[in-house]
Amino acid sequence: MLDAQNLSCIRDDRTLFDGLSFSVSPGEMVQIAGANGAGKTSLLRILSGLALPARGQVLWNDRPLRRCGESYHRELLWLGHQPGVKSALTGDENLRFFHPQSNQQARWAALEEVGLVGYEDLPVAQLSAGQQRRVALARLWLSHAMLWILDEPFTALDVSGVEQLTRRCEAHAQQGGSVVLTTHQPLRPLACPFRAITLKPQVEIA
Repeated sequence: MLDAQNLSCIRDDRTLFDGLSFSVSPGEMVQIAGANGAGKTSLLRILSGLALPARGQVLWNDRPLRRCGESYHRELLWLGHQPGVKSALTGDENLRFFHPQSNQQARWAALEEVGLVGYEDLPVAQLSAGQQRRVALARLWLSHAMLWILDEPFTALDVSGVEQLTRRCEAHAQQGGSVVLTTHQPLRPLACPFRAITLKPQVEIA
């Protein structure tokens, strides 16, 4: 489904990773691991088409992203490290903005899944950082995208929230979708194929 071929990333004259190749198959969860500053978020942005690699390319169904950008983004759900919600809108209005074909019943059910019953009509600006994060994560219950790319999705979640989100990702993979994520949280054994790709520090040669 998704192929990364010989990717290299340079930030501020420093090589974060070089010659990185891997594939992500339908029904699979892949964790991008590594120390802080190893390039995890940079890699996710390259995979999502938000940034270009210094070298290499990303393919979606055997086609370079530059040739299938529109169709690729229809099949992609990207959630960055920041919530990415509009503070002046309510939780329901944010979900309607991102998923205009959804109905109110589905949106409120998604907000219920992330523990926001009773907060549906409050402006996001009045919610805590953790609750704002949950508004963004509610999209996972509305999305029909095949590929989810999630940057630290468990941030600001309690134990029950982590487990609920883990089950949602498992269900997506079991239905033939794919999940690529970063997380500092240890993942329990999963009910779907899972592997970790660890980014290692590059040795700079003077």
